[in-house]
Amino acid sequence: MDLGLPDDYTVDTAVALAVRAPSVHNTQPWRWARGDRTLHLYADRERQLHETDPDGRDLLLSCGAALHHLRTGFAALGWRAAVHRLPNPAEPDHLASIELHRHEPAPDEITLAAAIPRRRTDRRWHSSWLVPASYIEVMARRAADEGTVLRTCDDTARYYLAKAIATASERHAADAAYRIELTAWSGRRFSADGVPTANVPPHDETSGALADRPFADPGLSQPVGSTGEDSEELLLVISTASDDRMSQLKAGEATSAVLLTATSLGLATCPLTEPLELPDVRGTVQDQVTKGAFPQMVVRAGWAPINADPLPATPRRDLHEVLRPLDPATDR
Repeated sequence: MDLGLPDDYTVDTAVALAVRAPSVHNTQPWRWARGDRTLHLYADRERQLHETDPDGRDLLLSCGAALHHLRTGFAALGWRAAVHRLPNPAEPDHLASIELHRHEPAPDEITLAAAIPRRRTDRRWHSSWLVPASYIEVMARRAADEGTVLRTCDDTARYYLAKAIATASERHAADAAYRIELTAWSGRRFSADGVPTANVPPHDETSGALADRPFADPGLSQPVGSTGEDSEELLLVISTASDDRMSQLKAGEATSAVLLTATSLGLATCPLTEPLELPDVRGTVQDQVTKGAFPQMVVRAGWAPINADPLPATPRRDLHEVLRPLDPATDR
């Protein structure tokens, strides 16, 4: 019988993998608490982006991605995570309580965990190679395992999604408070959070290119010899049957599953939430792209050009800043 958490080294290792999850503007809006028998995930509201994410949707997606990273890390380390999501209605920022049980890692769990340190948000052009349908099917199955639906946007759906991305970009460009917040959280060089200049290419001026966020001080070059006209990329949308906090948290877990699967298959990925941050634009995506299901995340995926240099890892806060002991009186 399992009587508590594994040793501190194992817990620290799993949490260190969890905080490698992507988060909006690399805000890392999570806190972890370690009890005698359980581990707990909390939202860190001090890191919520009030102009970009006033409703906290991106925050919940980010925390959901970290939760799936944690589950994946523990599975590869020989522990199955039994997760109780949103366990306390009186404490809305308490997002999950995790119990652990001994477990024999499966090969696909080890593969996904190995992808965690290699995954990057790659905003550069893709190559002209097509992504095999079998790869998309694997990603869709992993999303379904998390209670979500992964759709590929082609033809009409792609047109409406690209239009929604452009509309959101234009609206945000006209919002001075949004631009100030974006600038404050990007162009970083020696910070443990925020979007580093070394991970952002210049604004894409290619005809027909998807609109991108104008992060401050872009310092990443496009691969030599590649062009935006040759870029072949997938646009994938993760959606849910409802739009409550549980659905948003689960969509974050599905996002992690899709990104890690894509990384393990050798694909470059970039999660996009800008077209879903404005309620009316999100409604258009729901009507025209997901056909009534609630869109939660857009993922851009494809093959990196063969001469693309590896991206540096985005920085993370020290573990002691995000993992603390839990008050034994509350560890139930």
